Amino acid sequence: MIHRATMRGVQSWIAALLLISIAPMAGSQETVIVNGAALDAQTLGQLQAAYGQIAPGRYWYDPVSGLWGRERGPHSGQIMPGLRLGGPLQRNASGNGTSVIINGRAIHPSELAQLQQLFGQVSPGRYWLNAQGIGGYEGGPPQFNLPAAAAQRSGGGGGYNRSGPGGHLMSDGNCFGYMSPGGSTVMSGNC
Repeated sequence: MIHRATMRGVQSWIAALLLISIAPMAGSQETVIVNGAALDAQTLGQLQAAYGQIAPGRYWYDPVSGLWGRERGPHSGQIMPGLRLGGPLQRNASGNGTSVIINGRAIHPSELAQLQQLFGQVSPGRYWLNAQGIGGYEGGPPQFNLPAAAAQRSGGGGGYNRSGPGGHLMSDGNCFGYMSPGGSTVMSGNC
């Protein structure tokens, strides 16, 4: 026969095991966090209706360019700019690996490598970038055009079709497109 004290100890131990096994399920709710703030169900539903299923996790979003990515990572795609998602974009959203700041975010080292492939040297500093890939120094006029630089790098002719670790760029000279590694696509220009 088991003592009552022993039985209570076993019950406490079983209860602790159950709590440990349930705790990961409770923390794995379908939470999508953007720029440090959880999205409400309505906003998440609207995003998923427009862009497909969004895996739970922590993301950053640049409302000026529409670029987004996983927290501490490079951009993974582009969606409509100007959306009200989460909190404000943080400087360290992609980590603190570079001194090239675009729209307030220190870009990821792999993004810097992509820019260096296009332009050669990239000066440290603060830049702006719009959704069409045109940008310059903060407060200044446009100084670069990413789609045009990619077209020139690929041999000119106005068209290009190029893949890299951050996605796939394509153009026929009139229409510019970007496809993220996850399959999201953005088109602009005369498509």
